[in-house]
Amino acid sequence: MAANDPHADAAFATAGPDPADADVGAVLIHGRGATPESVLGLADEFERDDVAYVAPGATNRTWYPNPFTAPTEANQPHLDSALATVKRAVGTLTDAGIERENVLLLGFSQGACLTTEYAARNARRYGGVVAFSGGLIGETVERERYGGDFDGTPAFVGCSDSDPHIPEARVHETTDVLTDLGADVDERIYPDAPHGIFADEVEAVNDIVNGLGE
Repeated sequence: MAANDPHADAAFATAGPDPADADVGAVLIHGRGATPESVLGLADEFERDDVAYVAPGATNRTWYPNPFTAPTEANQPHLDSALATVKRAVGTLTDAGIERENVLLLGFSQGACLTTEYAARNARRYGGVVAFSGGLIGETVERERYGGDFDGTPAFVGCSDSDPHIPEARVHETTDVLTDLGADVDERIYPDAPHGIFADEVEAVNDIVNGLGE
């Protein structure tokens, strides 16, 4: 592990078919303190069994050290290393022959923040972009960091209105940026709910997963 690239040796956990034998894939990003295997458990919640899942693991189970609303530089070099790790995870699927428009990007909590940040910096047609309890990273949302065209990519952004880690305002800002970049965003705010993933969210994302490859 290099000091300037702390996630350089990130291991990838997998589920489902080998990417070389699949037409659709998903990159699942775990939250702070969690493991790739924990987020791979979501694969069991989805109805399809033909999706190649890849889940990278953060060094010390943390993608970046400070809150996602801290100044971006306060989370370097971990943030840049984490974004590069997501890129490598996507590459394991696309290099195997899965088209990028058939790749779903999904994260929970810190992983959701990383997912939206990577997607918005690299907007293009994906199979889907999903943020369970997360939002764009930085003390403020710096619109000039983001670019490209999602070209109608289906996206889901869900969060509690009282989440102790995710300000509701940042959720709305994230939806606005994704929409401005051409994503078709389904935003859902859950009143008085805990920090977590809810059955309603899984049902909504199941529809996105079922649409992969169509």
